[in-house]
Amino acid sequence: MSKPQLLVHEKKDTVGVVVVEGLKAGTEMLCVVTHDNSDFRLTAKMDIPIGHKVALNDIRKGDTIWKYGQDIGKAIADIGKGEHLHVHNVKTKRW
Repeated sequence: MSKPQLLVHEKKDTVGVVVVEGLKAGTEMLCVVTHDNSDFRLTAKMDIPIGHKVALNDIRKGDTIWKYGQDIGKAIADIGKGEHLHVHNVKTKRW
């Protein structure tokens, strides 16, 4: 198996984390689910920095974002599968 570009922790997660430098739009990423070591492919729709999140499926404005099997916030805009998630489209529910 080649090295993964994206890690997902739990099957219920809606995002994965980029684990390589310089991920470019159009890259077909090898994604690994660490919970069971399964894998799948996903195409990056934009350049995404290491450590940042990628949508595993289409996410609608208001949807809960799941990472590490935990609720980490909500989408404040629609986010397409393979797109970058960050402060421009995700916000904590705490405030």
